[in-house]
Amino acid sequence: MGTWVWLASELMFFAALFAAYFMIREVTNGQAPAGEMSMFQASVTHLNKPFAMVNTLILVLSSVACQLGVMKAEHGQVKRTSSIFNIAKWGLREWYILTFLMGAFFIAGQVWEYATLIHEGFVISTNVYWSAFFLATGFHGLHVFGGLVAFLFVLGRTYLARTFTHEQAVSAMVVSYYWHFVDVIWIILFSVIYLLPN
Repeated sequence: MGTWVWLASELMFFAALFAAYFMIREVTNGQAPAGEMSMFQASVTHLNKPFAMVNTLILVLSSVACQLGVMKAEHGQVKRTSSIFNIAKWGLREWYILTFLMGAFFIAGQVWEYATLIHEGFVISTNVYWSAFFLATGFHGLHVFGGLVAFLFVLGRTYLARTFTHEQAVSAMVVSYYWHFVDVIWIILFSVIYLLPN
């Protein structure tokens, strides 16, 4: 229950970021002279949409891997029962390691995107659009990083404990709730920032 209450508070935090983003969009688009691009529209053209789509796909697939790990945890299968190449026999550990790697890839992609934008001269202080962009995606990135730490915690417990307990399975499930939440927030962020017409 505590996890759900905390996620609800996080949802309100991101709702405020979305509200700010839409307000900036409306104000800057309304200030543009007729026939000219607004500051908002001009800024959006510098985003790398194809790369963001690939990065989004990786994060969404990580949620699938995470859920497969939860299914294994529910059945008490903490580790693989066959070759590493036989994914049907993977346990919680293998699926959570894959989820961790995909999440780390997503973070690396965000860092690369930030480095590219900064190299092009777009930083948080460039204008109000870039402030909103870096705040929204940056806070989301911090949440993903927090999820990666949680995966390490769950994985560490599976290696330290002699037997896989119900409490460990519950921990794996709670981490999965958080990870799915982070994924859903990113899907909304991605849709709003990269896909919505300007």
